[in-house]
Amino acid sequence: MLFWAATAQHPEKVDLKAADVLARATAGMRGIATEGGYLWRYSEDLEQRWGEVQATATQIWVQPPGTPSMGMAFLRAYRATKDPRHLAAAAQAAAALARGQLESGGWDYLIDFDPEAGRQAYRRTDKGYIPEKDAAGRQNTTTFDDDNTQSALRFLMAFVAATPDRGEAPAGQSRAALDYGLAKMLAAQYPNGAWPQRWSGRPHDADRHPVKPASIPRNWPRMYSKEDYTGHYTLNDNTQRDCILTMLAAWRQLGKAEYLNSAKKGGDFLILAQLPAPQPVWAQQYNPGMEPAWARAFEPPAACAAESAGVIRSLVDLYLETDEEKYLAPIPRAIEWYRRSQIRPNIWARFYELSTNRRIYGDRDGRIHYRLGEISEERRKGYSWEADFGIQAAIDYFEQVAKAGGRKAYLAQPVRHSPARPPESEIKRIAASLNGRGLWVSNGRIETSVFIQNVERLCEYLEGFEKEGRR
Repeated sequence: MLFWAATAQHPEKVDLKAADVLARATAGMRGIATEGGYLWRYSEDLEQRWGEVQATATQIWVQPPGTPSMGMAFLRAYRATKDPRHLAAAAQAAAALARGQLESGGWDYLIDFDPEAGRQAYRRTDKGYIPEKDAAGRQNTTTFDDDNTQSALRFLMAFVAATPDRGEAPAGQSRAALDYGLAKMLAAQYPNGAWPQRWSGRPHDADRHPVKPASIPRNWPRMYSKEDYTGHYTLNDNTQRDCILTMLAAWRQLGKAEYLNSAKKGGDFLILAQLPAPQPVWAQQYNPGMEPAWARAFEPPAACAAESAGVIRSLVDLYLETDEEKYLAPIPRAIEWYRRSQIRPNIWARFYELSTNRRIYGDRDGRIHYRLGEISEERRKGYSWEADFGIQAAIDYFEQVAKAGGRKAYLAQPVRHSPARPPESEIKRIAASLNGRGLWVSNGRIETSVFIQNVERLCEYLEGFEKEGRR
């Protein structure tokens, strides 16, 4: 439906119509929510549903672009329009997460609201109400992989900030879930500052996790070891970076020193985890002895170009937050390695063999391969083996800070990337593609990622008018 009738003399009409599209889209998504939460995609008739895998009508997803990501989109719309309907949608998403929070403080990839499935999980709200013997047999594993628990906590932070000074539900419930989750996240951090991929909620044994720098053993395992890697110190999928950013966000919003200290401790781990020369970058995961370790069968111990880019960004972020130059010190050595390890201009392999620096590839056979063509088609297409991995952008970030002449000078510079207002033609297209139920459907599917992207563009459009009006 096209209903634009704006002219250059009356931009406010376009402004109002864009706000109306946002309101209709939020109402449409609330109509398909499960207990206020969301999956990743739905068939148009809602008969089929998916998160990362196929899901049921009683399940919601936490992992982005699931419920926390949708909650952030509703808050984005609320900031742009001040329409309380968006805040109400965010409140429902926050309440769903609070209900699904585990006793260990975080979340699994999904929450199942089926009563029988609910009895299989040990949730925060069960604490003190079920016998310890029964609790011990229930699922209670906090997942930091794929920005899962971290995204939920950052959304709860944003929701609490949008509803200040309200002790009543749902804001009070969200604040309780947030405080509990952050406290447990502090407890999940190892003595050396790392976080595991997953955490059971049990305290770490400091004697089993000495604080020491990374090393490369001469006889590291060349075959998949099949050991449990979920407790390893994890950089894979930017897990450590997402944890550090979450703690920095908590410090900025809540002002508690323990959150800043946790973020700094996370950065201290990254300094320790830098591999020795001639490969001064980082591995995807480390065992308690601070040696690069296997994860899945196609993820061997290696110097990892992909995750190391996220490490560089994390270290720069910590420097800008703390003005402690120790966080910048490891980066020049890593950049030099990147410059001599390209396989072609601005392209790197994901993995480089320890010590030899030969590029390597993995497969489900648990063996190391030296040519991409040797591995199965399923793994060639199902994993990113050669790419730019955002490496040059990370290097540029460091060099911009270094060129500015220090933290204060860099932060004093004007904001570089204020997004331009999207063209009216794009906004008309977004509006026209919203169906009569208030849903964006493409190829027979309703996708949360499409909703989030369209909300972002509509909000940028509305805010562009506001900026132009102030000039």
